[in-house]
Amino acid sequence: MKATPESLSTEYHESGAWSDVPLDEMFRKTAAEHPDRLALVDAPDRATWTGGAPRALSYAEADREIDRLAAFYTTVGLSSDHVVGVQAPNTVDTVIAILAALRADLIISPLPLHWRQKNVLEALNSIGAKGFVAADRVETREVGVAARDVAADLFSLRFVFGLGKDVPDGLIELGPMLAEMGDDLKFTPSERPDPADHTATICWSRSGEENVQVTRCHNHWVSVAHMIVQEAHVRDASVMVLPYSLSGLTGLGGGLVPWLLTGGTLHLHHPTSLANLAAHANEVQADIVMTPGPLAQTLDRKLENTKTTLLAAWNIAAPHPTTFVARRRLIDLHIADEFALVAKARGPSAKMKATALGKHSGPIGCESGPALLEIAVTDEVDTQAPTLLVKGPMVPDVGWRTINGDQRRVRWEGTGFLNTNIKVELTDGGIAGFGIPGHYALGTGNLETVDVVYAGYPGVKEAAAFIVEDPLLGARMYAALVPEAGNVPDAGAFFAYLDAEGVDLAKIPHRVLILQSLPRNEDGTISRERLTMRTQRLPAAVA
Repeated sequence: MKATPESLSTEYHESGAWSDVPLDEMFRKTAAEHPDRLALVDAPDRATWTGGAPRALSYAEADREIDRLAAFYTTVGLSSDHVVGVQAPNTVDTVIAILAALRADLIISPLPLHWRQKNVLEALNSIGAKGFVAADRVETREVGVAARDVAADLFSLRFVFGLGKDVPDGLIELGPMLAEMGDDLKFTPSERPDPADHTATICWSRSGEENVQVTRCHNHWVSVAHMIVQEAHVRDASVMVLPYSLSGLTGLGGGLVPWLLTGGTLHLHHPTSLANLAAHANEVQADIVMTPGPLAQTLDRKLENTKTTLLAAWNIAAPHPTTFVARRRLIDLHIADEFALVAKARGPSAKMKATALGKHSGPIGCESGPALLEIAVTDEVDTQAPTLLVKGPMVPDVGWRTINGDQRRVRWEGTGFLNTNIKVELTDGGIAGFGIPGHYALGTGNLETVDVVYAGYPGVKEAAAFIVEDPLLGARMYAALVPEAGNVPDAGAFFAYLDAEGVDLAKIPHRVLILQSLPRNEDGTISRERLTMRTQRLPAAVA
């Protein structure tokens, strides 16, 4: 399925930004040229956060598994452009499942690991998913059991596959199934034209209370990765450690696809601590390590090899980039939710420059390569902050939003720009970062709906959600509870209540503040700013 208008596709191909090579073919090419090279390696502590023992596969071994699983997908009845959801952590099995689906011309929809059953059900239903690949567990969450329950409620979902060791009944356990069928599964690739122009993924952007579909073809992803590979000078056969889940622009565009482009070794990592990430990188002598931007300075001190390159990811909810002199090459990845990414190397001054408006290619400052992204902003109206507009070979074709029951394409008419609805701050040099911290990812414009959820806890008279800036994560959700007379809310019981009610994990507060009344503005609305101030003045009241 192609979503890109023919005129745009032709333009991108003629510029050299797009090619005819899909993602799985990049892997196949490396497997043919370097069959014995190490391709995929699980984290050594895999068994502590998901089922199954750690695995390590060469390119030849992984390519055989991808072929067999692609054949299995087609054998059971999945065909070109069928959508398969994936909710699984960073393991060799997850990467194999994704690449096999792409090889079988399926469309992958990677779902965030924090999504609950109701979020998964809503998403898979909205895209008409035919299959679902789920891990047995992610830490203490029984993802496989939730996947089975989703299948019971979603009649269009024909196949639910399980990864891991303790896959519940009702799921097709992929590991033993493939081992049992062995070499009897033979895959025959399709011959459809322009394979790299076809839709590869449907990812998810959070806009207020709504999950918005964001689709990309193979070439969109390659354009994202090209900017990173060129700006970071990633060499072929590099060793990379990836701590981001394969569920969006950061994990896929910043990790998986650059690995495919350069034919290196990908070490999968599940983040539990910064010390653990540093130890993992040191053990495998990593050439490239991805890290959250706010942690880059600390990680820089813990890495032993000064030749290791850091990819510091700054999302729109993070604080503005910090200034520090790194001991190694540092590449800042400014990520505008699921819509666009700019990679910029830190200079000798260690200062982060504003992101310039206009066209961007890789590396920054090089005018000979094709433009991979163009940035603009909306006009400022009635003191409202401008929002980010993007277009180019890496920008998704379709962002869908449901309006009055109809699916509508989100695009700024007449210019070809996609309006991300991300508020930005303008400086003399361009955009200060990619977004105002906390204003988008946590949906601060919809906190009233969260107030109702918190106030539903028995013994609470009224409640309010509010945002507290965090030096690492950028922003955290807090809850202020006003108890009814004679009641003393228990914080532990409150969290248990939210969990039992299936509240979205993004809405579960980091801390709880117990008050006698909520501060109000002159118009009677809740003063969330004053609640934020109280977290500094009344630390003893915060549970």
